[in-house]
Amino acid sequence: MLDTKSRLVLKILAKESSGGSYKIFESSDIISLLPKHYRTDSEGIRHILTHLERQDMISIKYDDDDTYCLAVLPFGFEEIEEPIKITKKEKQKTNRLTILLSFLFALLGTIIGAVVTYFFLKLF
Repeated sequence: MLDTKSRLVLKILAKESSGGSYKIFESSDIISLLPKHYRTDSEGIRHILTHLERQDMISIKYDDDDTYCLAVLPFGFEEIEEPIKITKKEKQKTNRLTILLSFLFALLGTIIGAVVTYFFLKLF
């Protein structure tokens, strides 16, 4: 599980490096590509990159001060894929279908119960 800032950094790295090949990044470039309310300093970027490497999402070939040579691994690409989002209309349609089916099964149960009770009372 990644926090929002780590996920954003991973998305930036995946967008900038294509095909999982190694590319040189400077922490200032990564910081400038982050949204303003998620910006951090070079120390924060170093911690995020270390965390991503420990999670086997990126591979760091070398790092010099604020310069990194790294590649995004396949697990990193899998992690940033967006899950399928259900729209409000689909959710409403599903809710309506559930309500309709519940009503129909309750009605059917009531009818079957009335028929069974009628025959039970006829026997006695």
